[in-house]
Amino acid sequence: MMLNARVLTLPRDTHRHEHVHHQVVIGLRGQAELDVEGLGVALDTGQACLVPTSARHDFQGNDRNHVLVIDLDRDDPALTDPRHGEYERLAPLFDRPQTVSMDQQLCNMIQICAAELNQSPDNAALHSHFAAGIMHCLSHRVDHPTPPTGRTRHTVSPEHLRDWILRHLHLKITIRDLAAEACLSVSRFHEVFRDLTGISPHQFVIQVRLERVVELLHYSHLPLAEVAFRTGFSSQGALTNAMKKYRGITPSALRSRYKKR
Repeated sequence: MMLNARVLTLPRDTHRHEHVHHQVVIGLRGQAELDVEGLGVALDTGQACLVPTSARHDFQGNDRNHVLVIDLDRDDPALTDPRHGEYERLAPLFDRPQTVSMDQQLCNMIQICAAELNQSPDNAALHSHFAAGIMHCLSHRVDHPTPPTGRTRHTVSPEHLRDWILRHLHLKITIRDLAAEACLSVSRFHEVFRDLTGISPHQFVIQVRLERVVELLHYSHLPLAEVAFRTGFSSQGALTNAMKKYRGITPSALRSRYKKR
C-alpha cells in the first residue's frame, strides 16, 4: 500500500504545495511546522500530522529538523474499498487533516525505524514494511472512540443524529463522525443506517443541511453565500448544485417563490 517512506529536512523558508496522495509527516528532531488548510501543527518528537490528498499545506523547519514522511496511494483498496480487511481501520485516518499525539513507546519505535531507513535508503521493501507498521500503530492511537456515558452501544437513532448534525452544521461532517456518535464502526454504521432509513448516511447529512437551507431562505434575508457557509456547503455553487439535485430547484428560485407568497 505504501508508496514511499523517507527521512527529510524541511526548508527554513515556507513552502506551499499539495499532492495526489495521502501523506503522514512525523517529527523526529528539531522544530518543524505545518499548516494544513488552517490546522497549525508544531512537529516535535511526539506529534504526527495526517494530510489528506489535495490538502494544500505550508511547511518549514529550523536547521536541525528531521521529519519522517510516509506517502500513501489514495486509490489503494485499503483506503477506498469497504470490503477490504484494513479499510475500517485505515480509511478514516484521512477523512480530514488531523494530528496524532504519540506515546513514548511509539516515538521510540519510529526513531528506530527512521535510523534503519537512513541506513538502507535504496531498500524499497524495507521502507514499505516499516511504513505499514507505523501506519497501523498510528491507527490504534486515532481510532477506538469511547462510548459516551449513558448511551446505549450499537444504537442508531436518526433523530438523535439529526440533532447532532444541526449542532455541527457549519463543519465538515464525515461518516466516521456519525459512526462514533452512534458507537459503531464505520462499516457497521453504514450498513445499519441504510437498513434503517433506506438512504446512505451521506445522503442523510445532505438532506438535513438542505432542510436548514430552506428555513433560512424562507425566514431570513441572508446572502446565498452566507446561507451556504452556515449550512456547511463549501461554496454557493455547491449549495446550488445540491438543491437542484435533491430538491429540483435553485436557492434563488426558491427564495423568489417565497417572496411572492
